[in-house]
Amino acid sequence: MATGKNAVWDWEIKARTSWWGSSPAELWSYRHLLVGLIRRDFLLGYQQTILGPFWVLLQPVMTMVTYVLVFGKIVGVSTGQVPPVLFYLAGIVLWNLFNDSFMGTSGTFRDNAHLFSKVYFPRLVLPFAQFSTYLISYGIQFLFLLLVLGYYSLFNSWHASPLGWMLLVPFVTALVGAQSLAWGLLFSVFTGKYRDLKFVVGLGVRLLMFLTPVIYPVQYVAEKWRWVVELNPLTPLFELFRWCLFGQGSVTAGQIAYSTGFTLVLFTAALLTFNKQGDKLVDVV
Repeated sequence: MATGKNAVWDWEIKARTSWWGSSPAELWSYRHLLVGLIRRDFLLGYQQTILGPFWVLLQPVMTMVTYVLVFGKIVGVSTGQVPPVLFYLAGIVLWNLFNDSFMGTSGTFRDNAHLFSKVYFPRLVLPFAQFSTYLISYGIQFLFLLLVLGYYSLFNSWHASPLGWMLLVPFVTALVGAQSLAWGLLFSVFTGKYRDLKFVVGLGVRLLMFLTPVIYPVQYVAEKWRWVVELNPLTPLFELFRWCLFGQGSVTAGQIAYSTGFTLVLFTAALLTFNKQGDKLVDVV
């Protein structure tokens, strides 16, 4: 590092903001902070609890049991040829990734104002760390889903789809994760400025679940209202997810293209907005 008028600094904090935010090289230099935050968030969530990390599995299992009893037995929602346990568990696992990531990252500025005001680091590090933590939980729940799927395939007459289709599961996971992170980045800016919007976010996510085929197949919806569900960019991804695992789902190439395009546009817009408004919000929150 040189001194004087033409000094060259390792890094420099400037007053102006940028749409593009930190460079990849700068983000990479904070990789150790990212890993530390991921570890902290994951371990902190289960400290001083009786079951510890087993809560990662207990929550989807209890939710699945409730859905099977209420929607499967009482309401009588048909899950086609897929056993209700597998149908609901697959929807719950994928929805948890979207819901937890969205809700967790949407409060980035509101919940970490004390940290942002004391030390500098790229603002994207925190939402990326939170998202990575939820991605780990999703991975554990997905492995449990595969175990249940294997049980039904080995000890019941029901058989899953060919294993080749499961290669699309990472594609579905990436799109659902990108959508949840994008909405989280976008609403973190809004809730940073207007704190009461956090109640709207919670209500909106709960309502969105009923427009997403988590607890019902798309075919169960009446024809005249099906377009409302199909307008939701998450719908093709949930249907494709079940198609990959069970060989059952109502999805077309056009719907997948629509969901993919929507995700890319949304993620780009959210990233630019977050980068542009991030440094300004530190003075607001």
